[in-house]
Amino acid sequence: MFARVSTFAGAPDGLDRFVREAEEKVIPTAGRLGGFRGMLALGDRATGRSISITFWDTEQAMTASEQAADKLREQTAPASGYRVVGVERFEVLLNRPL
Repeated sequence: MFARVSTFAGAPDGLDRFVREAEEKVIPTAGRLGGFRGMLALGDRATGRSISITFWDTEQAMTASEQAADKLREQTAPASGYRVVGVERFEVLLNRPL
C-alpha cells in the first residue's frame, strides 16, 4: 500500500470546514479513482495545521491519481481557508489496527 501525505496551513477555526470539504468532495472523488483505499485527516486545533493522508493499493494507482489529487487540493483547500504547504509520497510499511 502507498500513501500521499498533504500538509495544509490555515486558521484553527477552519478545520471543521476542511473536514466537510474532505467528506463531501475529496473522498467521493478519490473513491472513483482506481486503487483508492481511504483517507485519514489530522488537525491541530491550536495552530490550524492539518495533514491528510490518502491510501492507495499500489504506487501506480497513487501516481495515476496525481493530476486529480492536485486539482482537488487546489479546489478544496482555499474553500476552507487553507493553503497547501507540502505533498509527500510514501510506501506504507506498517498498518496494524489495534
